[in-house]
Amino acid sequence: MKNTIYPINSPRRQIAIAALALLAGATAMPQAFAQTATGNWPAKPITFVVPQAPGGANDVIARAVAQGLESTLGQPVIVDNRPGANGNLGTSQVARSTPDGHTWLVTAQSAYTINPALYSSIPFDPIKDFTPVMQLAVAPYLLVVNPKFPAKNLDELVAYAKAHPGKVEFASAGNGTLNHLLGEMLKTQKRVDLLHVPYKGASAAATDVVAGQLPMTFGSFPGVMPFVASGKLRVLGVAADKPTSLAPEIPPLGKDLAVTSWYGLFAPAGTPAPIVNKVHDAVAKVLATPAMQERLKALGAEPVASDPASFKASLPAELAYWKKVVKDSGAHID
Repeated sequence: MKNTIYPINSPRRQIAIAALALLAGATAMPQAFAQTATGNWPAKPITFVVPQAPGGANDVIARAVAQGLESTLGQPVIVDNRPGANGNLGTSQVARSTPDGHTWLVTAQSAYTINPALYSSIPFDPIKDFTPVMQLAVAPYLLVVNPKFPAKNLDELVAYAKAHPGKVEFASAGNGTLNHLLGEMLKTQKRVDLLHVPYKGASAAATDVVAGQLPMTFGSFPGVMPFVASGKLRVLGVAADKPTSLAPEIPPLGKDLAVTSWYGLFAPAGTPAPIVNKVHDAVAKVLATPAMQERLKALGAEPVASDPASFKASLPAELAYWKKVVKDSGAHID
């Protein structure tokens, strides 16, 4: 094929040059953006948005990780609590934020994987709106009762509930929360009639069980273990199929009530991969330090530090699992 040569001032030549420049620029823009974003990052303080109230396990874990990151990243890491709508408010805020590596989501598993099934509509897509970075930690859930309640183990609880159908109440942090769904799973698996009493938060639910207003609740290890240690609550079992290393003496409730409750780190979709990888590696180093492992253990959590690929791969199946659990429970929030 014969090459066509246009005069230097030809309009056709100028159009061809402009087209080539535009094509080259389009090809280079994603690479330039990633290089610029990574090279200048972090250019300002980093924010960890926690879509739950201060003082909960997720908040405490986020603050511990944030503190460990500041010296590594060279910028302050601020924890911004944005509770509301069962975690939907803060989660949607991160979904809409600029994906420049300065805003991250640190959330409890329940807000991320249960809410999409619980609400008629939610202001975020858990698959499309986020880049999964890692599971930070896991914290088991415990079945606890007031010390005056006659049951000393799960079998005795089931026998008592069957002898008093509809009379045994269990407290939860609210409709559709993990401790509510665990109670519904217990009802289904053991074929007992329990009465659900929702509260506005896990702390309020546990406090009323301590006070004897209600006999039982499921609570996260960090939330209820201090009451167990002080004798204000009696633990009947851990929601797992094997003992937890945090307290091996607590009997597991079995595979039908085995639930993995995790706390995860996410970036807004579109955050440059080099930044995601840099944060992942920095957080993993923080979680691996003996001081952090001891701190998490004291909180009642175990570090995980999963890689982004495996974390991302686990989410569709988990979303499907909780969709079925929510449907079977009848829980729903418009």
